[in-house]
Amino acid sequence: MAIHLPLKNLSQWQKVAFCAALLERMLPNYQMFAEHADFGDYKVLRNQLDLIWQWLDKDSRCKINYDAQIVKLEEQVPNPDEFDFFGVFPALDGAMALMSLFQSIQDPQNSSFENIGKLSENSVSYYVELSLAQEIDAEAPEGDEIIIVPEQITEHPLMQWEIATQHELFDFIKTASENKTSCIRAKALVLEEGLSNLGIEINH
Repeated sequence: MAIHLPLKNLSQWQKVAFCAALLERMLPNYQMFAEHADFGDYKVLRNQLDLIWQWLDKDSRCKINYDAQIVKLEEQVPNPDEFDFFGVFPALDGAMALMSLFQSIQDPQNSSFENIGKLSENSVSYYVELSLAQEIDAEAPEGDEIIIVPEQITEHPLMQWEIATQHELFDFIKTASENKTSCIRAKALVLEEGLSNLGIEINH
């Protein structure tokens, strides 16, 4: 793991805002998967993340029926064994990150906020590893073993972008006022490039 952020130093509100912003970069991967695989309803996840942003707005805070939302979300979680293309893995990471966030808001004492950042990083790491393996395979003599070292993944531009984004977001959130304006700014920060964490263009 290349990213180590002291999330324990943040308030619950700051942790939720940090994770919700990371999910903005993960859900487009689910959307792309759902469109290609004919599985899952992206709108369910999109509406659930919007619900969390609404919960973060203390002036019009909504109540969330966590158990009902988790049941709804469970129906959208893909089984990697049932799909034979890479897109299922970042889609699964996105769904599981949203699940972790609901569970963490519901039970702050037994929180797994750290999971969301790790899942985002995992999506990027796996994608980079596959991309590097394909590049090496295309150039290497047939039968040669493909070896990828961790430094190659960490130094890849996509992973460097993930690391930079998580650090920049954390630095913003740790001093941000706990209000709607900060939510808007956090979203703008992570969506500035108009791309998911895998570099996929976001369709609004």
